[in-house]
Amino acid sequence: MDFRQRIFQFRSYTPLPFLALMVWFARPTASSMLIGGLVVILGEVIRLWGVSIAGSETRTTGPVGGTQLVTTGPFGYVRNPLYVGNMLIYTGVGVMSMALFPWLALGALAFFFGQYTAIVSLEEEHLRQKFGEEYDRYTGAVPRFFPLPKKYVGEQRTQPKLEWQRGIISEKSTLLAIVCVTALLIVMLMFRG
Repeated sequence: MDFRQRIFQFRSYTPLPFLALMVWFARPTASSMLIGGLVVILGEVIRLWGVSIAGSETRTTGPVGGTQLVTTGPFGYVRNPLYVGNMLIYTGVGVMSMALFPWLALGALAFFFGQYTAIVSLEEEHLRQKFGEEYDRYTGAVPRFFPLPKKYVGEQRTQPKLEWQRGIISEKSTLLAIVCVTALLIVMLMFRG
């Protein structure tokens, strides 16, 4: 099996070592909670927007693949908005916790950038094979990880509809994790404060 497929299958578990280190070394302050919290919120808004369009396919742990080429919503600005959102969330949590700051947050950001680069290379192979020239035009116009200020307008292919309720349901576990980590850091701030 392709190593990138393994990374894709276990991508939900790779944040756990960073989370453990973050909790162990956490030294949150009121300002770190505010600034980091804003970064976390930005990351989750981007994720939620993407999931509300792409749907439950974003939660798969099976083989890499997609049934359609989504180029609307956040996908019109950046090809991988969910991964961008994740990296913002991880960075924001690192700032909130002030754990080994800035080294743990920077290390996590570098690790996840590498992980997502490997996963995306596999996803791109699948999408290029499935959608051919249309996908090549899309990748030529829209960057992997650094959003454009201007939205991509490509083929007139039917795109999925924005469904916030479906996105929120799909994001339950992410939202719960964010609330739990934030609550833990608030408790740590109160007792160490």
